[in-house]
Amino acid sequence: MRTTLDDRPGALAELTTACGAAGVNILGLQVFPGVDRVTDELVLRTPGDWELADLADLVERSGGTRVSVLPCTEAALADQPTRYVLAARSILAEPATFPDVVAQLFDAEADRDAAGLSPLMDGMDLEIGDVVVQLRRTAPFTAAEHARGRALAELVADVLAAAAATPAPGPQDLSADQEPVLEVHEGEVRAVVAGVVVGQATWAVDDGGAWHVELAVDPAWRRRRIGSRLLLETARAARTSEAEEIVVRTAADNPAVLPLVLGTGLRGRIRMGSDDLTVRIPVRRLARA
Repeated sequence: MRTTLDDRPGALAELTTACGAAGVNILGLQVFPGVDRVTDELVLRTPGDWELADLADLVERSGGTRVSVLPCTEAALADQPTRYVLAARSILAEPATFPDVVAQLFDAEADRDAAGLSPLMDGMDLEIGDVVVQLRRTAPFTAAEHARGRALAELVADVLAAAAATPAPGPQDLSADQEPVLEVHEGEVRAVVAGVVVGQATWAVDDGGAWHVELAVDPAWRRRRIGSRLLLETARAARTSEAEEIVVRTAADNPAVLPLVLGTGLRGRIRMGSDDLTVRIPVRRLARA
């Protein structure tokens, strides 16, 4: 549960007293300081017959505002500094997993547009080069969380910059005439080597004119920027057709997404959900092919 309290002596004591009187046990507490108000995150165990609305009502009657209540497991009791250290280690080991790591770290929720909750959701945008990773959830992000998110994004940018300074050697088993050639056809772009398709981008156009793209690269030909080249060529085709944007959806833990978008040189927006992520790339300003 998260709530905002006045930054005055006794404000938190009033809430904890009310919880004790109602038989609500406080198992964990994290404080996010503000200028004149404080955001408190509490892990609570309520009586068995309580609903989330009962807990929200208790907190509001105790002076809390902007109350957000969600069910959780014992994992919510994990030490917060330890979580951030482990997240940093994961990012250092695999920078491309950044969208999935930060989504789990900040408890980002699935896109609630279908449930009509989009206006109630708060957002945090983290920039890495020309890619924006967008996190959304119903609980407001605090200033401390924004600062932590920016620090992690800067870490990713530094790691990727260091990796780019020492480029990986090219495939030793390929001759110059075996480099993939891109072929644009109706509804698809193919990467072809010696007559064999090693990668493909296909798309379908929705009622709003956005191109929904599906990408596939043969496992033996991955990590050679073929996916980025396919995506860029698709963006050019979309621009020629007067489309506004291209959209790619994939699993939330797909580590290829971040380098895929960065490799195009286009400005993409990655929206995180609990199970998947959506990449939107505007193509209006892209020069026509």
